[in-house]
Amino acid sequence: MNTSARAMLAILLAGSLAMTGCAYNSSSSDVYTAGQAQREQTVRLGTVESVRAVTISSNDGQPSGLGALGGGALGAVAGSAIGGGKGSIATAIIGGIAGAVAGNAVENGVAKRQGVEITVRLDNGDLRAITQSATGELFQAGDRVRLLSSGGVTRVTH
Repeated sequence: MNTSARAMLAILLAGSLAMTGCAYNSSSSDVYTAGQAQREQTVRLGTVESVRAVTISSNDGQPSGLGALGGGALGAVAGSAIGGGKGSIATAIIGGIAGAVAGNAVENGVAKRQGVEITVRLDNGDLRAITQSATGELFQAGDRVRLLSSGGVTRVTH
């Protein structure tokens, strides 16, 4: 692989990683955005009725295409290095397609994280279900909890 191909590969990898970092959006009860900090929250008390494990997708099941693009470029560069002459074109195409499929799968896997759906019976009798990222805080049926709400965001904490 020549120097310009290596430089292009490094740029593609760095760009893909940078864009992935920008897309992170936490739904954990422990993470507040700067806009959420120092704002008054409504506090409601209740009892956990049930908890179930869920998967949270930060890309709404719609990949951005960066994984496929980056994977395709990497596969094409790697494939072109394998073949010689006209063979390098064919291996670049095959490598590009395989890389795009793999890159898309990686992007979808990175966009998923474990979460919990917590159903809470409020002290006034209302029933609420809140989904948030699974953290070190564990919830079980019968636990007394607080629902903290502000600006359309509700978190469940002990």
